[in-house]
Amino acid sequence: MITTIALREFRNLFISPLAWTILAVITAIIAYLFLIKIEIYIDIQPRLIGMKNPPGISEMIIIPLLSEASTLLLLITPLISMHLFSGERQQHTLTLLFSSPISISEIVLGKYLGLLGFFIILLGLISLMPLSLLAGATIDTGRLYAALLGLALLLASFSAIGLLMSSLTHSPTIAATGTFGVLLLLWIIDWAGTNPGNSDALFSYISILRHQQSFMNGMVNSSDVFYFLLLIITSLGLSINHLDMSRR
Repeated sequence: MITTIALREFRNLFISPLAWTILAVITAIIAYLFLIKIEIYIDIQPRLIGMKNPPGISEMIIIPLLSEASTLLLLITPLISMHLFSGERQQHTLTLLFSSPISISEIVLGKYLGLLGFFIILLGLISLMPLSLLAGATIDTGRLYAALLGLALLLASFSAIGLLMSSLTHSPTIAATGTFGVLLLLWIIDWAGTNPGNSDALFSYISILRHQQSFMNGMVNSSDVFYFLLLIITSLGLSINHLDMSRR
């Protein structure tokens, strides 16, 4: 049943012109940034030759590109996830789901996997650009794969938070605004943790940017993986709990 719901959600996403528009726009923006970075790298390459330890393609093209992609994904996730449950409420179809012999857990996991399917396609399109450099350049593949793993975990976390916010309200607009607010808070809270004189490491640990940066640096730490998994499980668990209370 989870697979059925996931496929239904996946199809519904691609019925909407918004999903196609976002795919096209984000791919075009990332491609433009990718080409610009390659052009800049080619222009300054003669100067890099004379340096003792010059930055490579990974440092000058791949990691900056994936970092910028992370920011763009933060902006679009609220737009894609806002209709997951709030849209169902507006169309009065959530009641039908609740009245069917399907558990809340199956509904939540199905919708989550359907949303992930969309983002996997987007992640694949983004990944093709740095991976294409393997054909004609020497790059740090370990760092590239670590960065892509970090981006995948980041997307999975964004999706879970977006689903949670959509489950809390009847309004897609409020769901999108709430998702953006939570994601932005998790993105910038690291600033408080790095503020001089602030000895509390809590802000640094909560910061989603701090954990993602480890992957961008080529390090796959179990603590960072655990953070993302905890964020995903907590968001999905809260969604299930809230919807279960609404169903009764």
